[in-house]
Amino acid sequence: MTVLAVIGPTASGKSAVALEAAAVRTAAGYPTEIVAVDAFTVYRGMDIATAKPSVEDRRRIAHHLVDIVDPDTALTVAAFQAIAREVIEAILARGATPLLVGGSGLYWRAVVDDLAFPPTDPDVRARIQARWEDDVDEAHKHLAIEDPDAAAAIAPGNLRRIVRALEVIALTSRPFSSFRTAFDRFDSIYDDLDVTLLDPPDNALKASITRRADGMVAAGLLAEADRLRRTSLSVTARQAIGYAEAFAVLEGHMPQDELAVTIAQRTWRYARRQRSWFRKDPRAVVRDRSAAARHLQTGGNDAV
Repeated sequence: MTVLAVIGPTASGKSAVALEAAAVRTAAGYPTEIVAVDAFTVYRGMDIATAKPSVEDRRRIAHHLVDIVDPDTALTVAAFQAIAREVIEAILARGATPLLVGGSGLYWRAVVDDLAFPPTDPDVRARIQARWEDDVDEAHKHLAIEDPDAAAAIAPGNLRRIVRALEVIALTSRPFSSFRTAFDRFDSIYDDLDVTLLDPPDNALKASITRRADGMVAAGLLAEADRLRRTSLSVTARQAIGYAEAFAVLEGHMPQDELAVTIAQRTWRYARRQRSWFRKDPRAVVRDRSAAARHLQTGGNDAV
């Protein structure tokens, strides 16, 4: 069965296109459920800056992987991968079509491709860190002996990445670089993966990002951020675009009247990285919003 997907940079219109397509398909007798492939919509209470689907939208069409963990949870990519694949298999087993919607490139690849994520152990990492932190050059030379490919890809002064590579080698007895080779391939675990890429022109995307940032502030982002900062947040949640800037305002590090502009600037930088990531995926067919809507509504099936 087909797995549909619409990917692209933030504020490109993915959610609106996907919601309407799922509604049309479902009404035509082809039940379709949306799977959010996103690093931040998983967190409960983080609603405004994540542009999370509304409660009404989620009642209209089944959404998955939205509001599944509290913001103090450190949800790893590997954990997300396992949860998402279980959800997709369950949708397929019901005879419905999964419609993946996302802008988080790493999470997208983790879900649809055969990527493995090496384990981590804080004690092992701390021991390696303690051994090499006073001599980063020697640490890099040691990595070059253990894993020449990894050493070639990691800057000699980047102790954090050197330690991570050595940690993986210690835990798996495999070169750290061996876990990267799958990223060079685009071999989906799903036999029929149909991918649409929304990639609007710069001026249109910048305008959409600016409107979204202004809308977040107007919708009460500071109040939501104030509630969140009184809780224990994971590192990932705390660094989310919009919230990090709101926290800076609340803590007196940035004027309030700069909030929307700063969010828009950071979002645009992120959108450029998203574009770079998704444009490399040979499975992704670039469509404008109208063409994307038509394509997703039929899902390659002219009977819809």
